[in-house]
Amino acid sequence: MNTRTREPADLNDETLRSRAVAAARGDAPFDVLITSGQIIDMVTGEIRPADIGMVGPLIASVHAPASRKDADCIIDASGKFITPGLIDSHMHVESSMVTPAIYAQTVVPRGVTTIVWDPHELGNVLGKEGVKWATNATRDLPLRALVLAPSCVPAAPGLEISGADFDGAAMADLLNWPDIAGVAEVMNMRGVINRTDRMANIMQAGLASGKMICGHARGLTGADLQTFMTAGVSSDHELTSNDDLMEKLRAGIHIEMRGSHDHLLPGFVETLNKLGFLPQTVSLCTDDVFPDDLADKGGLDDVVRRLVSYGMPAIWALRAATLNAATWLGRNDLGLVAAGRRADIAIFDDLTDFNASHVFANGKLVAQNGKIAVAPPALNPAPLHHTMKIKPVTANDFRVKATGSKVKLATIDQPRFTRWGEITANVKSGYVVPPAETTLIAVAHRHGLVNDRPRVGFLTGWGKWRGAVCTTVSHDSHNLTVFGGNEEDMAVAANAVIAAGGGMAVASNGKIDALLPLPLCGLLSDVSMRDVATQFAAIRTATDHIVDWNPPYLVFKALFGATLACNIGPHQTDRGIADVTSDTVLETPVLEVLA
Repeated sequence: MNTRTREPADLNDETLRSRAVAAARGDAPFDVLITSGQIIDMVTGEIRPADIGMVGPLIASVHAPASRKDADCIIDASGKFITPGLIDSHMHVESSMVTPAIYAQTVVPRGVTTIVWDPHELGNVLGKEGVKWATNATRDLPLRALVLAPSCVPAAPGLEISGADFDGAAMADLLNWPDIAGVAEVMNMRGVINRTDRMANIMQAGLASGKMICGHARGLTGADLQTFMTAGVSSDHELTSNDDLMEKLRAGIHIEMRGSHDHLLPGFVETLNKLGFLPQTVSLCTDDVFPDDLADKGGLDDVVRRLVSYGMPAIWALRAATLNAATWLGRNDLGLVAAGRRADIAIFDDLTDFNASHVFANGKLVAQNGKIAVAPPALNPAPLHHTMKIKPVTANDFRVKATGSKVKLATIDQPRFTRWGEITANVKSGYVVPPAETTLIAVAHRHGLVNDRPRVGFLTGWGKWRGAVCTTVSHDSHNLTVFGGNEEDMAVAANAVIAAGGGMAVASNGKIDALLPLPLCGLLSDVSMRDVATQFAAIRTATDHIVDWNPPYLVFKALFGATLACNIGPHQTDRGIADVTSDTVLETPVLEVLA
C-alpha cells in the first residue's frame, strides 16, 4: 500500500463506501468485528463499552456491545482498551540505527501506526538520493510514514559542510514530490529570524507548497519566538523548561512533546495538570530513540507509558498521541475510533503498561501479542553504501599545531548549553599539550567534498577521559567525530569506524573495546533490531568505562549532539569551532601565543 500518495482520498472509493454503508445498515457483514472491549473516547474523555465493525480500511460502525455478530472475523477484546493507532508526530528513523522495515517491525506491534519522519540524516549524507530512498523504503510498510523534506542540509550553512546542500530551489523540488508531506524541522533559527536569503527562499518554498512547516525553536522566547512563527513555522519539539512550555502554549505554536528528554517530562506533566486540561496543540513524539531503548522499551508507546507514570491522565496521553496529532497533521481520517475514519486501531491490555494485544492498520491485522503478522518488505540498501570518503588517520592528526612555548586556547565549555571559554596551555615540539581539565574533540569531513583532516578543539566540563569514542552519527552533518583523552586512542577508534564504513567505536589502551558497524550512510545497519541493540548497548557499556557521566547534561547522548552548530553557542565542526550567533568559525583553537 502506498500510504502517502493515495491517502486520505483512498477512503472515498465508491465501491468501498457502498460496502461500508451496507454493513453499517446491517445489510451486509463486516470484514472484521471487534467485540467486548472498551473504547477510549478521544472526544469526550469517556471509557465506554462499544463494538467496532470494519470494512476494508474503513471503520463502518461503532455500536452497542453484542448488537452485531455478522463478520468474517471476530476479535474478542474482553477486558481490553481500544484506541486509535498511535501517531509519532516527529521522529528520525536513523536514530534507531536500523532500516525503516526493521523499525516498522519493532514499533507496529506496540500500537504505533503512523510516524512523521524527518530523514535529514540521510539527506545530509546523500542529498536528494537519500530522501528518495527514504520515501521508497517506507512505501509498502504496515507503518504509515509521512516523510518530510529536510529543511536544513546542512543545519548551519557556512559553519559546517555535509554531503549535500538544499537551498530554496532544492526545497521547492522536494515539496513537489507527491510522497513528501511537508517541510521538516527548520533548525536554522537565526537564518529564519534574520530573514537571510537562503532561509527566506526555503520558507517561501514551504509556504507556496501549502504543506506543513515544522520547527525547531530551542531557546526562542519573546520577539524571537514570535518572529519565527510569523515566518511560517508552526510546530516545535525543543522544549527546555516548564516556563518554555507555557510560553509556547500561549504563543499557539503546536508542541510535539518529545520523550527523548525524560528529565523534563515530570515537570511538563505537573504544568499541564495545573492547567487542568490538555491543550489540543499538544501531540507526542519520540524524536530520537536509541536501538537498545527501542528494542527494550518501545517507541511512542513508551512515551505514553512514562507520561502516565508521571501522573498524566491516561486519556490525555492517548489523546495527544492520536487525535491531537491527527488534527495537527490535517488528517481527518486518523486519530479517532469512529465511523467513517480509517481503521488504524490498537487494542491495549491496560492503561498502565500499554501492551498491545492487536494492532490494525488500514483494517488489516498487522500485529498480535507483540509480534508482527508479516515481515515488512525491505528495500535494497545498496545506494546507502560507500559513504566514508575519508583516509585513515594518525595520532598526529588529533594534535593542534602551535608556535612558542605557551598559548591561549579557546574552549567549548559544558555540554549541551555550550559557551566560550579560554585556557592557557603549554606547547611542546610544535604541538599544544592538552590541559588536564580538557577533553579533545575532533571533527573530520567524510563526504568527499573538502579536505578530510580533523579539526580539533578542546572541551571543558566533560570530565576526565580514559580512552576515546568515535562516531559518524553526529548531528546533523554526520561527519566523523571523535572524543578522547589522548590522541592515540582517538586514532584507533577513528580508523576502526572508517574501516567499518561508518558507525561507532570505543577504544582504550590502544585497542578497540566495542564496535558498532553502520555501513548504510554511516547511520544505519540492516541486521536485526536485537543485534543492533546488543552492539549499541556494548558501545554504551564500553563508554561508561572510559568516562564518568554527570546527568542531566553530561550524558552518553551528548556525544551525538555536540556538533549541532545550529544551536546557540560554540560547537566543533569540520571547519573549526563554529558560532551561529556571530556567524564565525575559528579554524584553530589557538587564540594567542603567550610565550
